Amino acid sequence: MCQRLSVLAAEDPTIVLTAKSQAPAEIHGLDSGADDSVTKPFSVGELTARLRALFRRTDARQDGQIIVIGDATINVATHTLSCRGQEEMLTFYEVELLRLLHERRGEPVSRDEILKKVWGIEKSGTSRTIDNFIVKLRKKIERRPNEPVYILTVYGHGYKLVR
Repeated sequence: MCQRLSVLAAEDPTIVLTAKSQAPAEIHGLDSGADDSVTKPFSVGELTARLRALFRRTDARQDGQIIVIGDATINVATHTLSCRGQEEMLTFYEVELLRLLHERRGEPVSRDEILKKVWGIEKSGTSRTIDNFIVKLRKKIERRPNEPVYILTVYGHGYKLVR
């Protein structure tokens, strides 16, 4: 059930309520796409606190402060990237490039538009700046940077973010 919910409402928070106090039931719920798990019996105060925490995280995502790409979570405000147990700092330009691609996810964004909106410069026909930043971001986000599944090249145009 939770797997179908996570596909239908990928952006909506989900808490699994389970009668089983065994770890495998909670693990299964979390692995199936739930954001949190509460075992019965539980207090209303505990459930309310978990809901508040979940909505704080969800609000941060909706405010554009958190970008999730595959296993990577980017905090726009702190310029940090967490991915597969590692956390690292991102540069201003890396964050702005990811923010632009995220705002336009699924759509190709031209190199000229990226240069203008992220770097504030007009067309530069020989600039490899964007390509170099994309290579660095793929190394940080993609499991196999040479076979990207999230930050894709649109040949002859630019790049697009696919989630």
